Formats: sequence, structure tokens, C-alpha cells
Amino acid sequence: MHSRLLASLGVAALVATLPCPLPAQEKMTMKAPPSRDATVTGTVVDVSCKFGQGLSGPDHRMCAEVCADKGIPLAILADDGTLYLPTSAAMPGDGQNPRLKPFAEQRVTISGKVFDAGGAKAIQIASIRKA
Repeated sequence: MHSRLLASLGVAALVATLPCPLPAQEKMTMKAPPSRDATVTGTVVDVSCKFGQGLSGPDHRMCAEVCADKGIPLAILADDGTLYLPTSAAMPGDGQNPRLKPFAEQRVTISGKVFDAGGAKAIQIASIRKA
């Protein structure tokens, strides 16, 4: 019984000393996904209230601002019904709520790079103005 235990420990010690690549040691490759320059017009919405509660519009503006301060993402709901999630070109990414909060529940025109991924659309905002 003791010899089996010692043999098992010996094998475990041997395996522990073998070099093996760890996922954390792999190099991270960065390749920007395809994008296109676009201009989008729509309304800045707080996604939690808009889609979870059905709340939106001018009467909801203060609530959207509070949600934005709490970290709930703001997004752009385009006139055609497409939802654009704002992203950042920075690594790590910068939150876009501070840029969008002054326009909460208002119509805007945004220009930037648009990305399609996993059925969603994202936009890196180059410029934003009230529509």
C-alpha cells in the first residue's frame, strides 16, 4: 500500500516538472475586425430601461442619466431600429457613457467606424452632435 502511494507521488512529481504551455503564456494576437465609416442618426437610450422596462422618451431622461452614472450602458437606437453599442479603440477600452450622457434620450447623429459581430453592431464614435 505504501509503495503504491510513493509510486503515485513520484509520478505526480514528475508530471509537475514537465514543461507545458499555459494559455496565459500564449501571445495575444490583435487583428481589428472589418469596419466601415458610417453616420448613424437615432436616439441615445439606456439599454436596461429601454429593453427591460420599456421606458424611454423625454420624461425618462433623468432616469437614463442616473442609470448611466451607475454603469448601465447607453447605446444608440438608430431610426431604422438597429441598436449600436458604443466601443472604444483604446486598449483597454474606455467607457463611452460620459460622451453619450449629455445626449440621453435625445436624437443624435454619430459618425465613426461601424463593426458587425455576432449579430450586433458596434460603433467607435468619432463625432456626436444633436440631430
